[in-house]
Amino acid sequence: MKDDLTLLNDEQLAAVTTTEGFVRLIAGAGSGKTRALTHRFAFLVNELGILPHNILCVTFTNKAANEMRQRIHNLIGDRDTGYINTFHGFCVSVLQEDGYAVGYPKNFLVLDNSDIDSMLGIIYEERGLTLRDKTFADARDMIEIQKLFKKPDYYSDMIDMPLDALHDKYLAATQTDEIIFYGYLYQEKKCFGLDYNDLIKFTLYIFSQSDEIRLKWQKRLEYIMIDEFQDIDSLQYELMEALCGYHKNLFIVGDPDQTIYTWRGANVKFLSDFDKRYPDTKTVTMLKNYRSTPQILAAANSLIDKNSMRIKKSLVPTLDDGESVLVHPAENAEAEANWIVSQIRLLASQGVDYGNVAVLYRAHYVTRALEEAMLQEKMPYRIYSGVPFFGREEIKNALSYLRMVVAEDDLSFRRIVNVPKRNIGKRRMEYLEKYAQEHNCTLYNALKKNLDDELFKNTKANSFVNFVERFACDAGSYSVSDLLAAVLNESGYESLLRTEGSRERLDNLAELKQSVRDYEITCGEEASPAHYLAHVALFTNADAEVGADKVKLMTVHAAKGLEFDYVFLCGMDEGIFPSRKIKDMLGMEEERRLAFVAITRAKKRLFLSYAEGRNFDGSPRYPSRFILDIDENLTEYTQKPSDSLIANARDYIRFTEKYMPENADGSVFAIGTRIKNEYLGEGTVTDIDTERRSYIVQFDNLTTPRMISFRAKLTRV
Repeated sequence: MKDDLTLLNDEQLAAVTTTEGFVRLIAGAGSGKTRALTHRFAFLVNELGILPHNILCVTFTNKAANEMRQRIHNLIGDRDTGYINTFHGFCVSVLQEDGYAVGYPKNFLVLDNSDIDSMLGIIYEERGLTLRDKTFADARDMIEIQKLFKKPDYYSDMIDMPLDALHDKYLAATQTDEIIFYGYLYQEKKCFGLDYNDLIKFTLYIFSQSDEIRLKWQKRLEYIMIDEFQDIDSLQYELMEALCGYHKNLFIVGDPDQTIYTWRGANVKFLSDFDKRYPDTKTVTMLKNYRSTPQILAAANSLIDKNSMRIKKSLVPTLDDGESVLVHPAENAEAEANWIVSQIRLLASQGVDYGNVAVLYRAHYVTRALEEAMLQEKMPYRIYSGVPFFGREEIKNALSYLRMVVAEDDLSFRRIVNVPKRNIGKRRMEYLEKYAQEHNCTLYNALKKNLDDELFKNTKANSFVNFVERFACDAGSYSVSDLLAAVLNESGYESLLRTEGSRERLDNLAELKQSVRDYEITCGEEASPAHYLAHVALFTNADAEVGADKVKLMTVHAAKGLEFDYVFLCGMDEGIFPSRKIKDMLGMEEERRLAFVAITRAKKRLFLSYAEGRNFDGSPRYPSRFILDIDENLTEYTQKPSDSLIANARDYIRFTEKYMPENADGSVFAIGTRIKNEYLGEGTVTDIDTERRSYIVQFDNLTTPRMISFRAKLTRV
């Protein structure tokens, strides 16, 4: 162990050997925080003689906990590695041991989203609710909000109220939210099930009700260590305070610049204000980065410095100089994907394994063009934390609808005949399967020939057949993109997704429509529905090479805590990264922290790319503000964008920020600025009316000036 300590730098050594009291470690990206955590655990065991069973080490994912457990095992040589777990996993241990205090058995159920949806299905059927009343996703969100904020004492109902009384309360409810909430509590109690929020809430409840149980756990946990403390939420913080109240030995690790989960309840002030809550806190700072080249760190430091709400600090490089940060402006998404693939091929020709390359992105739908390019080139890849674009349910359903009106095949029929629900379930499908086999026809023809059968009287079979017949006859008069849009609309499938409230699925459909338009431009006169389906089959076959040596594709959130030799950060466009959903400066600063996390995953070289041209709605695409945030002398462009594009991008960014609630109302263009409106042409700003939030513009082609809202689409000439 002492030999291992000599491998630590001064800051890491201080973090490892400062064992007593409250200790805060501010650990920058790549500074060796996991090494500090694992060696501190080993130091407590090997040097102080603390039993592993008396140490709690909290991480934020099961994967991280498993990796940390293995590393600690290698350092201490003991199979007992104490409590190395997530907060929720630790609470499972508490409840298995002491759940009897609230009437729950040791073998209680931990519920995931699929379990919750199954319970919701029972409630909806019992009380006559439909997805139009509330989608399952919205119902889950509502239940979480009720438990955390509106009814924080709900667990007293589940613990103290008899099952029959809880059932009566559910049946007496009349409002949709009340029906769902109390129906869910009843279903949970009925099967002794607890969801993730319950795990911490029930543990805290037991601690509040039983001094004996709380003190038992406080005495047992002589040392507590918590990783990723910047992502802790209020419930986890409350649990931490309850656990460390006896020995008062608490070690926390975090980096304010990597706070990327505030949307999930994380509060970075728990880290930044920790010394105010515990005045005797000892703070150790680790900023030496052992992961990335100086070029990558300079870009990361330059980017994150643009955040105003942060503790000023910079990562310090320890490695030798590397290659430049390369930025590529592409003509469109397809060109961007092709460039990325060509660069990865170049790296491979230089001896780089595909497995050492990662492509990161803000949203899953960005992968569509990338996957097409990789499959076309037979480049091996694997998508982490997501499903390949053409393998996603909504994409397969959409293509099945298109194929149904073109080919009327059985595979498509089986997939979409009852999506949305048309009351053509298992019994009726078995009938059609048997009829089709006996009469040697397709399932669709079997349905057409049996429309008058009593079995199909109370179904929507007739409207489905009418829909297919109409589009099958007229398919030749549509472009592929128009046919797809019409089919998705008339079938009710797109409406179903809107009712379900799935924004991501709708985004994926929009990306599919864009891919069809791109296909039409490429193929010209050859473009047809049948040709497109044959074309896209190349991608849905997913015929990339198999093997472990694959390029890794993942969202930035999924990449947190990982590192790769070469990182391609793609889709760096305004509206993609940062997301168009961001409406305030707090959210924008979190997006910038997310970009910082992405950049600091790269070890040897970083590639940034974006697509020019226009968005799906026809609006111009601009490079991400996060590229512009990086000082110009710290990046290399494959082709420098025009000054006018950069000026328009900066105008657009200023415009969007002006309307964020933290900022005062104001204008983007000064008096005298030459501007352009798509419809009114070019003109000059002659005055600004701040009260009415508008410009006075004299357009060149108009005799009199116009008052133009700040919100109008204007670009600098």
